[in-house]
Amino acid sequence: MKERHLLQQTGAVWFFAMVCCFLWGSAFPCIKIGYELFKVDSADTASQILFAGLRFTLAGILVVLFYSIMQKKPMLPKKTSWGMVGAISMFQTVLQYFFFYVGLAHTTGVKGSIIEASNVFMAIIFASLIFHQEKIDMTKAIGCIIGFAGVVLVNLTGSGLGGGIRLDGEGFMLIACAAYAMSSVLIKRFSEREDPVVISGYQFTIGGIVMMAIGFFMGGRLHGGGLSAILLLLYMAMISAVAYSVWSLLLKYNPVSKVTVFGFMTPVFGVVLSAVFLGEAASMPWLQSLIALVLVSAGIYIVNRKSE
Repeated sequence: MKERHLLQQTGAVWFFAMVCCFLWGSAFPCIKIGYELFKVDSADTASQILFAGLRFTLAGILVVLFYSIMQKKPMLPKKTSWGMVGAISMFQTVLQYFFFYVGLAHTTGVKGSIIEASNVFMAIIFASLIFHQEKIDMTKAIGCIIGFAGVVLVNLTGSGLGGGIRLDGEGFMLIACAAYAMSSVLIKRFSEREDPVVISGYQFTIGGIVMMAIGFFMGGRLHGGGLSAILLLLYMAMISAVAYSVWSLLLKYNPVSKVTVFGFMTPVFGVVLSAVFLGEAASMPWLQSLIALVLVSAGIYIVNRKSE
């Protein structure tokens, strides 16, 4: 019997996936704080896109640089892999984060972090129905319904969490989730032919440059700065560089559903960290948010309880 790769072992999957989810969860308050430090208004879409592009360009450079040092040679995609890099870049960076950054600016960090959990279910649906990487059965379907019930619940709590659904807020967040889900199944497919860390580094660099150009020519500008702003930007770049590279490796060696099951921890971390760092704890309806998180977690457990 062939020995399983380290990243296929349950303990390793749990540990590395949890690290990724903590980093992603911390991104919610960091983005809001970054807008304040760089003086980006919630209505200034161009500057939001420029800010995102700067973060991901830096993240891509960090991935390529450190991976090249580790491998002791320049890491470049194969000539036949540039199309894959472009496709991942479009879904994972440009489309996902265009809608993510603009959407998060028009909703609360707590609300956005819970909506983001829907990418778990979208990834399973895409992997099953579009790419036929897995089979979806009644159990998985029920789990998806229960999980989405949690997402719906947090949007039906009235003015306590921002007054329901806005297209440029919660709607954009859902579009971002769909783009991320598509990138997950594409990474699973493309990693059979190319190193997923190489794909991650170059797709971030290309996508980041595209977003910077779009934001700049739309009139976006960043102001303020200072040491705090620079350190925050470096941390946010590290979030992307570390989390997406590790997540891509997990997707390479495991079924999409087995990896994405851990995505429920992203909104958990996002809720806690947003409440602490954004001052949302006092106004947050803890009971409804807790019920929503329980539904999301239960749905993911049901979907993946047969994954082992």
